[in-house]
Amino acid sequence: MSWILAAVGLGFAGVAVLGLMGARVLFATRELGREVDRTRRRLEGVRDPSAGRPDKDRSAEG
Repeated sequence: MSWILAAVGLGFAGVAVLGLMGARVLFATRELGREVDRTRRRLEGVRDPSAGRPDKDRSAEG
């Protein structure tokens, strides 16, 4: 009978550890999403609006 109680106790402890690690992963992904959003906003402010489009004035200079 004591083996069964020990197994159940270890099972609950394992589930608690998995829950704790899952919570840490959720918090880390939330922080990563904030960092990606912050970086995207910073890059949008720096990006040249004409980037990637052919410029007629530059082609006429050459």
